[in-house]
Amino acid sequence: MSQAWHEELQADVRSGARVGDRDIADKVRRAVLMQRLPPGTKLPEVTLGEVFGVSRSVVRKALTRLASEHVVDQRPNQVARVRAPSIEETRETFAARRLVEGEVVALLAGTLSAETLDAFRIQANEETEAYRRGDEPARIEHSLNLHHLLAEHSPNRVLGGMLTDLVLRTSIVVALYKRSGLSSCYQEAQHERLVELLAAGEAEAARGAIHDHLFGLEALLDLSPRESRIDLKSILG
Repeated sequence: MSQAWHEELQADVRSGARVGDRDIADKVRRAVLMQRLPPGTKLPEVTLGEVFGVSRSVVRKALTRLASEHVVDQRPNQVARVRAPSIEETRETFAARRLVEGEVVALLAGTLSAETLDAFRIQANEETEAYRRGDEPARIEHSLNLHHLLAEHSPNRVLGGMLTDLVLRTSIVVALYKRSGLSSCYQEAQHERLVELLAAGEAEAARGAIHDHLFGLEALLDLSPRESRIDLKSILG
């Protein structure tokens, strides 16, 4: 585990800036998305309070916010943990995302401005460059940015909101079930192809490209149960 995230947290605390429950939720959510906090990781209120320099009540609000987003599990009289979806839920989540994201890209095809398409191309190109230099956290971030742009520009705001949620949930799944020894879930040129189909107005081809992308990502997973033995204290050193 890189110390970069820990150092970033400590820099925020040392800056003296007021830290609220939304800030804590944002940090934990991002760490999950970047696969720095594996599913099953314990999130003790006392430890988070020490890390962020806040009271347990503020931490509790952050954990409640994260639970509502399906990022953590909260159960009575138990320490909160990063969610660890079941295999069945994993398959259902991917199936739901294919339906929703497929419809979003079909609606977007041929409707995006040149400026917006350039923003998509930048994320796709940056993802490729990050992969080539072996920077997996940056690659994940650019990939997520591209899919969040799809959600942000969805002409159907309900579908856009659903897609934002499903991108997060599938990212947690990838963090849990990525095959052992697999350094990256990068799929060469798939995002670039999607952007060009959107630019060309090829709605059904764009839908098919998203389906292929998500089927390919799901195929990279090892859908067998595993336990996380990492807790927050070890992650934060």
